[in-house]
Amino acid sequence: MTDLAGEQPDDRPIDLDNHYYEPLDAFTRHLDRAFRRRGVRMVSDGGHYTAVIGDRVNRFIPNPAFDPIIVPGCLDLLFRGQVPDGVDRSGLMQVERQELRPEYRQRAARVEVIERQGLATAVLFPTFGCGVEQALREDVPATMASLHAFNRWLDEDWGFDRPDHRVLTAPMISLADPGAAAAEVDEVLAGGARLVHMRPAPVPGATGPRSLGDRAHDPVWARLAEAGVPVAFHLGDSGYLRIAAMWGGKETFEPFGRGDPLDTLLVDDRAIHDTMASLIVHGVFDRHPTLRVASIENGSEWVHRLAKRLRKLANQAPRSFRRDPVAALREHVWVAPYYEDDLVRLAEVIGVDRILFGSDWPHGEGLADPLSFVDELSAFGPADIRKIMRDNATELLGVSTESAAMR
Repeated sequence: MTDLAGEQPDDRPIDLDNHYYEPLDAFTRHLDRAFRRRGVRMVSDGGHYTAVIGDRVNRFIPNPAFDPIIVPGCLDLLFRGQVPDGVDRSGLMQVERQELRPEYRQRAARVEVIERQGLATAVLFPTFGCGVEQALREDVPATMASLHAFNRWLDEDWGFDRPDHRVLTAPMISLADPGAAAAEVDEVLAGGARLVHMRPAPVPGATGPRSLGDRAHDPVWARLAEAGVPVAFHLGDSGYLRIAAMWGGKETFEPFGRGDPLDTLLVDDRAIHDTMASLIVHGVFDRHPTLRVASIENGSEWVHRLAKRLRKLANQAPRSFRRDPVAALREHVWVAPYYEDDLVRLAEVIGVDRILFGSDWPHGEGLADPLSFVDELSAFGPADIRKIMRDNATELLGVSTESAAMR
């Protein structure tokens, strides 16, 4: 096995779901001045910051300064649904009683933590940034300008990739303007990006929403396929709370607000289910047979439903598919499940070769110790554990097992 972190053999895991906490200027440091009033603004009342995106207050992250922040993994029992009777759920949220740790915002400090955690590499995604595209969906030029500015910040502060390969970051790509999206992909690929991050959602546009499988997006898929760079669809604000609003719920995504439990049941993992369905049914993998995609932090229950529905649809309308759509799912899609999911069942549907390890560190709903993910793999043998914890990631990211060089 080759070493992502150097030239010596290394069996350490690769964590496909880590996060940083963005500074207040992540979306503004490099923003074109023409969009200063249309993009992200951080407004302070002297003691607290509020995000204003476009012309609306945005509460996707109610504390965009991340001061304070909650302790990594403190909500574990809550997200497993295993809070003991009599335990006050509100007391599970523990706040860090210190200044924001440097590893949350500084690459060098994060590399030291990755080393202590026993990881070879961590792939980092946004926290605040996962809500920006939805907030700007009605202003396509501002969307493209804001994500372009964000990607410049990301490369400047973290780097998409560095020679040690200890930290990989995923620049954000919006398909809302197909031409600008292709240009952005060209730029981040030239900057060394090893994967890109897209929102699991219909694509907003001036003339209405589009499927991810719309041929207008083929130039982007073609570039990524040719470069061997995968697309990661990470959980975020996909706009699906509009469905909850049809039932009397809220339309805005407020992850830490007091909401209606029905909203969770109605929306749940519909966005990632529909995202992968659009790619398969609308032929993206047929037109771009080397494209690889991954679902990150969306759970895995949707995989079973999608496979069942694809199988039935292919039987009902075989001429709609060039090949078996379930085979396309198993070939092109990798999944980083929630650690509490039924991973044996997932392996039966998609294959153990497509399961990824992700800890969601340092979020409160993730794992306090990333390597404790192994505790969820007791039903798997050593070879399959190795695949889930490392080898599948090397295949997704295009890392040769014969050489430490990136393809």
